[in-house]
Amino acid sequence: MIYDGLEDTGDSHSATAGTEARLAEVLAGVLLVERVPVEGHFFTDLGADSLVMAQFCARVRKRDDLPPVSMKDIYRHSTIQSLAASLSDTASPESARPSPTPPAQADASAGESETAPTGAWHHVLCGAMQLLVFLGFTCAGAVAAIRGYEWIEAASGVAGAYLRAVLFGAAGFLVLCALPVVAKWTVIGRFTARRVPVWSLGYLRFWCVRTLIRISPVRLFTGSPLYVVFLRALGARIGGGVTILTRNVPVCADLISIGEGTVVRKDVFMSGYRAHDGWIETGPVTLGADVTIGEQTVVDIGTSMGDGAQLGHASSLHSGQSVPAGESWHGTPARPTSTDFRAVEPAPCGTLRRFLYGLWELLVVLLVYLPLTLAGITMVLTAVPQLNAVVTAGPLTFTSWQFFLEALLASQMAFLGGLLALLVMVSTMPRLLSMAIKPGRVYHLCGFHHSIQRAVMRLTNIRFLVLLFGDSSAIVHYLRSVGYDLRRVRQTGSNFGSLVKHDTPYLTHVGTGTMVADGLSVINADFSSASFRYSGAEIGTNSFLGNNIAYPARARIGDNCLLATKVMVPVDGPVREGVGLLGSPSFEIPRTVFRDSRFDHLATGDELRRRLAAKNRHNALTACLFLLMHWFHFFVLALVAMAAVDLYHRFGAVVFAVAGLVSVSFTVGFFALVERFITARQPLKPLYCSIYDPSFWRHERFWKLTTHRYMQAFNGTPFKALIWRLLGVRIGRRVFDDGCSLIERTLVSIGDGCTLNAGTVVQCHSQEDGAFKSDRITIGAGVTLGVGAFVHYGTVVGDRAELAADSFLMKGEEVPACAQWSGNPAQEAEAVDGHGTERAVPSGQRPGRIQTESVTD
Repeated sequence: MIYDGLEDTGDSHSATAGTEARLAEVLAGVLLVERVPVEGHFFTDLGADSLVMAQFCARVRKRDDLPPVSMKDIYRHSTIQSLAASLSDTASPESARPSPTPPAQADASAGESETAPTGAWHHVLCGAMQLLVFLGFTCAGAVAAIRGYEWIEAASGVAGAYLRAVLFGAAGFLVLCALPVVAKWTVIGRFTARRVPVWSLGYLRFWCVRTLIRISPVRLFTGSPLYVVFLRALGARIGGGVTILTRNVPVCADLISIGEGTVVRKDVFMSGYRAHDGWIETGPVTLGADVTIGEQTVVDIGTSMGDGAQLGHASSLHSGQSVPAGESWHGTPARPTSTDFRAVEPAPCGTLRRFLYGLWELLVVLLVYLPLTLAGITMVLTAVPQLNAVVTAGPLTFTSWQFFLEALLASQMAFLGGLLALLVMVSTMPRLLSMAIKPGRVYHLCGFHHSIQRAVMRLTNIRFLVLLFGDSSAIVHYLRSVGYDLRRVRQTGSNFGSLVKHDTPYLTHVGTGTMVADGLSVINADFSSASFRYSGAEIGTNSFLGNNIAYPARARIGDNCLLATKVMVPVDGPVREGVGLLGSPSFEIPRTVFRDSRFDHLATGDELRRRLAAKNRHNALTACLFLLMHWFHFFVLALVAMAAVDLYHRFGAVVFAVAGLVSVSFTVGFFALVERFITARQPLKPLYCSIYDPSFWRHERFWKLTTHRYMQAFNGTPFKALIWRLLGVRIGRRVFDDGCSLIERTLVSIGDGCTLNAGTVVQCHSQEDGAFKSDRITIGAGVTLGVGAFVHYGTVVGDRAELAADSFLMKGEEVPACAQWSGNPAQEAEAVDGHGTERAVPSGQRPGRIQTESVTD
């Protein structure tokens, strides 16, 4: 082959000529061309895209005569000539690769990363015990509910029924709140830094406590002093004036220490544990006083932050990192920055104010919400005599056809009537409530305005409605009715995905020609530990926002920008326009490439109108199928519940265990059948097409009809892998899944013994402007995906490789076997140490030693 530009070997090029030639040879092979000019820009001149360049990086890493190249290098040095020069400046090919691990260090690493000593029988026994625990709680809860309803119904008069409803609701609520605390101190005691093999008896104890904590109704009080009281009861050392807004409840609370005046904002993972290579590892997280932790961050075990330290949004602290007092860090893994992430100063909010606010919230729940809920159930049962007869002792009623007919009509009325009522409520009530809060004004926490803010956020973030209308033209009308400023939006049929949330919809402005993928979180309420303030968030025109983006109100983003998946949106510096941003911390990349613009002619004129009308018809049918599917599921579960209540009077509490098992089995089987039917008619396959292509519309239908939350109930159990296999995932044996999301199941392959942490996403697709792309993902045996990691399409992860917490593995990347990758975008053999400086990480090395718990503990 001939490589343009290599004939000139003057002094300026002689040092890098050899590297240029080898890089050009590799790139020519990837592009399938004869000539590769060394001055040619990868994207604008050579027509490559990020997927092609990821393949180029993978091939370079396999060459012993070239230094490793990452996607960050590609974007920073976008010609062969500049890339070769940068590689020559950093290191020679030999020194650029990680040196072999010293024998002593290798022995220590091997000892720490040994496979957990659990076999197949541990796996089966743990699953059986978890099932028995579920059935036991189902029986106890159902019996308590029936006895309580009978007691309330036997009251005389409205006042008596209300009083009994308050007493029963209060008792049930307090028991559910206290149960995790009692179970934790009884079953576990005090959490310490240690390792527990998954599927062992020690893990079973851990899972029981973790599950009770995660399903506790106290999660409804995030941001409230009651939430902090709950964590203190679990053993957390938390100072005064602390505000915690994340719903990801810290599990190993004894290992969490938070100084006074600290604020932990929403969507933060700070659990005090992680899963690694078949082990549960617990470790300390120490936060000083007046610390600020931004949205959508991951704080791993073995980390600390000094007094007054800050961690920016979309960032992470990896094990061993420590942020010095007063410093501000950002990125994945975090490193120092001069950015100030505190957008609002604290206001006076003393202990008495917090106590009274917490007491007020508790009383509202006990005296208003719970009695109203019980009253609503009573009204439904009273309106349908056949249903009311079920909960009272007497002859069996569920065997008559009249009962089934009335149950069918009642379920339709409840489902459709509830949906209409919900639509009316979210478009009216929050709008009236929000009038009490003025943008730009600082308000105290734990007061009237704080209650209004929380109510508005909850009422306007109804997941079911966003999922119903998302990925269609209807989402624009829904978000506009909720309060978004979309007056300038041009309808594309895919303006927003199915997962969009915000702090307040009334200060969210989106420009014309902009499209947003799933996972957008608009942060237009800034919090300190004692105050909050509304601010307007402006998303510019002709832009595209990828998946899982936290978008602050202070974003320095203008028009015509591409924000890549999991990007950290900058809040300082110049306003970015006409560029793309990738990574955390973010850096500039091309706004678009030639390959992604080849469908632009479909987005204008008569062709757009014709295809958009066809897409709208297709999406409307999808929405109807979505409602029909969920109504039928609701109807069958209601029948099972009523049959169990009817039989309870004859056979006792055991019927509730059977009903719980039937309900779970039906839920899993029904949704699996729906998904299998969809993929049997239109199998998922690698695609590259326009969003106005019917292939993409069918993919949208797949998303809408297969997105369910019931899978979360199986996190940390052997049943999760069985369900994945039922849904079409090619998954190996004894895979530990603590909360992973697999979007396109039939395109994913996972090897034996993998460890998938909470918040991980394996996504086989990407949308960029009007182009849609999908491809397969292969994850080898023994792989560990860290908390919050994101694996994009077209990737291959080798056996026993590790992807660190909050990392983003870009499309097309190939992770070698036994390699350690981290960062956003992820790259090999580079990390940031406890002082925020980059260093090489030998394969298999992990920080620290912690106590190991035996299998039978």
